[in-house]
Amino acid sequence: MFEIVKSGGWVMAPLILCSIVALAIIGERFWSLQRRRICPPHLVPQIWQWLKNKEFDTHRLAALRKDSPLGRILAAGLVNLRHERAIMKEAIEDAGRQVVPELERYLNTLGTIAAIAPLLGLLGTVTGIIRSFHAISGGQGMGNPQMLAGGISEALITTAAGLIVAIPSVMFYRYFRGRVDELVISMEQEALKMVEMLHGEREPEQAAPAPVASPAATLKTGKKRA
Repeated sequence: MFEIVKSGGWVMAPLILCSIVALAIIGERFWSLQRRRICPPHLVPQIWQWLKNKEFDTHRLAALRKDSPLGRILAAGLVNLRHERAIMKEAIEDAGRQVVPELERYLNTLGTIAAIAPLLGLLGTVTGIIRSFHAISGGQGMGNPQMLAGGISEALITTAAGLIVAIPSVMFYRYFRGRVDELVISMEQEALKMVEMLHGEREPEQAAPAPVASPAATLKTGKKRA
C-alpha cells in the first residue's frame, strides 16, 4: 500500500489529508445529527405537563435551552408565552435561524472536499503525463520503459485516489444535507404544535384526567410566571 501511495507522487499527500478530514466530519455528523439529540421525542408533552402542574420555572427554562436544539427553539417561544401568537412564532423563527447553522456545521468543508478531490486527482494525472513525456523527450523513455511506466502509474493512481475520496464525500454530503432538512422540518412541526397547544388551538397529545385551565391563561393572570 505504501508503494502505491509513493507511486502517486506528491499529489497523494493532500488527497490523504482530504480523506482524513472527510472521515472525521462524517463520523462527527453521524454522532451529532441523531434525532434523539436534535429533536427529542415527547418534549412538547413534557412542557405541557410542566405548565399544567405549575412546575415550569426559570431553572427548567435554562435546562430546556441546554437540552437540545429543539429545546432552545421551544424555550424562545416560552419566554414570550404571555404575548400573542405572532410574537411567539417570531421568537421561535429567530431561534431557528441560529440553530440551523449549527446543524450544518462542517458540511461546507465536506462539500469542498468532494469538489476538489477529483481536481487534485486530475492534477496528479497531468503531472504524471508530463513526467512521461519529459522522459520520452529526454530520450530515456523509449529505451527505459520503467521511467515511462512510472509517469503513467502516477497519473492513474492519483486519478483513482481522487475519485475514491470524492465519491463517498459527495454521497455523505447530500445525505447530511437531507438529514438537516428533515430535522428542521421536524423542529418546525414540534414548535408549531406547542404554540397551538398553548393557545388552545390544539388538543394536548396526552389528555389530562380532568379539564384544566389553559397554561397560557394561567400565566396571563399572574398566578405563575414562566
